[in-house]
Amino acid sequence: MRLTPQFGDPEPQQRYRDRPAAFGLALREGRLALVQVTYPEKPPFFDLPGGAIDPGEGPPEAMIREFGEETALVVTAGDEITRADQMFKTKGEEPVNNRCTFMEAQVVGENAALKIEEDHELVWLEPVEALALLRHEAHAWAVAAWLRKRR
Repeated sequence: MRLTPQFGDPEPQQRYRDRPAAFGLALREGRLALVQVTYPEKPPFFDLPGGAIDPGEGPPEAMIREFGEETALVVTAGDEITRADQMFKTKGEEPVNNRCTFMEAQVVGENAALKIEEDHELVWLEPVEALALLRHEAHAWAVAAWLRKRR
């Protein structure tokens, strides 16, 4: 039986809805793709590209779609790296527990028409730098697991 680590600091008496999600780790010239997210009246933060799995999608399809919507990059899905859960509040303040699947992503092109999330900006960072900057502990966990598998 595989145990999935749980991250996040839940607020007492708050109910967190389970939400399946998928995220990709793509490397280019030794740098990892992240998105810098900027919402009005909040400090910017960094996430791995990805997000919620829509009905009818599996983790690979969701990761590919979300990667394009956030970065305009066309990617293919590779091997699953790890899974981890992250409690947090969404942009709309909904409490969710992202049930995350993290997988390798291979960049195969760019398509500006895919990008619809204007508050997300693609940035490329050294993986160790990403560990320190990622907003969610589950994302840092996935990067660490990925780095360990690559050695």
